[in-house]
Amino acid sequence: MTVGLSLPTMAVGATGALLRQWCDGIDAGPYSSISTGERVTFLNPEMTVTLAVAAARTERVTIFGNLWVPMLHEPAMLAKQIATLDLVSDGRVVVALGVGGRPHDYTAAGMAFARRHERLDELVGELRALWSGVPPFDGADPVGPPTSIKGGPPILSGAMGPKAIARAARWADGISGFSLGDVGKESATMNGIATSAWQDAGRTSAPRLINGTFCVLGVDEPQRVLEKFATTYLGFFGDELASALAAGCRVSTEDTLLAALDEAEEAGCEEFIVVPGTWDLGCLQAITEVVASRALLKG
Repeated sequence: MTVGLSLPTMAVGATGALLRQWCDGIDAGPYSSISTGERVTFLNPEMTVTLAVAAARTERVTIFGNLWVPMLHEPAMLAKQIATLDLVSDGRVVVALGVGGRPHDYTAAGMAFARRHERLDELVGELRALWSGVPPFDGADPVGPPTSIKGGPPILSGAMGPKAIARAARWADGISGFSLGDVGKESATMNGIATSAWQDAGRTSAPRLINGTFCVLGVDEPQRVLEKFATTYLGFFGDELASALAAGCRVSTEDTLLAALDEAEEAGCEEFIVVPGTWDLGCLQAITEVVASRALLKG
């Protein structure tokens, strides 16, 4: 199992200098990918621009958009943006797509929240057609630049429930899940559902299985920082539920991070994404030391 590290874009304190330092540290570290996610009405830097910085600043790691909510975008422009990322990263892009869970993001983007699951299914087909060179309408030129793989980069699904995963089995190359609490149990459940869904859909190849979790190390009172970060990020659920969910986040020591990685690997994950809850460079250093030491032991 490989380990990716997300940029801490959902945490308070982003600066251009810190973004560049995190990109450099991730590319130089024991990581398989650099990633970030999408929200509109929140404090985070915009996702596609951030990934462009990461693509330009790195040479080795996969540029993982984890995840886009394509219903917030016009399909042709999103296809063009992702194709451009593919170009500037020399084909290192992997895409995860999902419906999101925040109506405010849809409203802010001027898009309808209704039919989002059906619209996602439709948009995947539109994106792949555009990346295959099909013009967006009769008489138009194709949307470029051409992607390194005809039909576009690998697409994963951010689906979480059985019904959504079953839908994704028709179009995705795998799943990108997330655990707030018990990484081993939640990863095993998600991976089992996905594997069965792929078989039921008659897919000839197994799904790629990715999971992740929040983590804070290398700072004062890491558990407090972790819970504060998670409570803020999950605030759209309401204060009471957000606080309860945040209290279940436990990856704030070297031992708990190692346990999470071991549990994810045992559950069948091919890659595990560590999502830091702070821009503090001490967190980057501490996570890197744990992941590097684990790699040496596995080695």
